[in-house]
Order: sequence, then structure tokens, then C-alpha cells
Amino acid sequence: MSLRIELKPGERILIGDCVITNSDQRACFVVDGRVPILREKDIMTAKAANTPARRIYLAVQLMYTSHDPRQHHDTYFALLKDFLQAAPSARPDVEIINNQILSGDLYKALKSTRKLIKYEQELVDNEQRRSALRKRGKTDFQPA
Repeated sequence: MSLRIELKPGERILIGDCVITNSDQRACFVVDGRVPILREKDIMTAKAANTPARRIYLAVQLMYTSHDPRQHHDTYFALLKDFLQAAPSARPDVEIINNQILSGDLYKALKSTRKLIKYEQELVDNEQRRSALRKRGKTDFQPA
């Protein structure tokens, strides 16, 4: 199966073990074969992995781009355990990701982990709203 990729000027993409940087013009090409491909916007760096869900994404990304994904399983499952202790309501999303990883569909697992990052942000936002209400002396049950 072929994958058609369009790159903006200066955009980078990871194909296998190689980082490709586009020139100053828009480019289009077709990739044949089965190799990990990530656009620059989908690549998580260690520096950007600054929340528990983002660290999980990084672990899945390392699995996806690795020749031996199993070498990252211990890290992934340790991160997941800690995350679920803090946010047990995320279990359904985590089960989907786990099933995708165990079935070898690491790209789908990566996409599903993006949803986990959004869910984590929603939890943080909700807690910040509750905290702001408490500081103003109100509870969740009183009108703002």
C-alpha cells in the first residue's frame, strides 16, 4: 500500500530512521512499503513530554519507531500504571491503546494516545476551575 505525502516548505518528516527536511517549495511524494512515518507535528520530543499522558505518547512513539518495540514496554506500562492511579476514569481509553499495542498496530495506538492527552488536559482544566471556585468560597453546586 502506498502513502502519498505532501510537505510544506521547510517541513520535516521522520521516515524509518531518517529525518527528511523539505526544501523551500511544497513537495509531494509517494512512499511504498511498511516503515514508520511521522510528520513533524506528530513527533513528541523528550522536552515536550512534560505531562504523564505526553510521556505515555513518547513511549508509544518510541515503540512505533523502534526495530524492537518490546524494549519500551516496561517503560510504557510503568507510566500507564502511574497514570491510571491518578486518573482511573481513563481506563477505557487506555484499554483501547493497550489492545492496539498488543495487536501490533502502533500507529493507531499513537493516534489513540493523542486522545488521552486531550482527556488529561480536560481533567486538569476541570480541576483548575474547581480550585478557582474554592478560592472564591464557592462550591461546584453554587452558581458562579
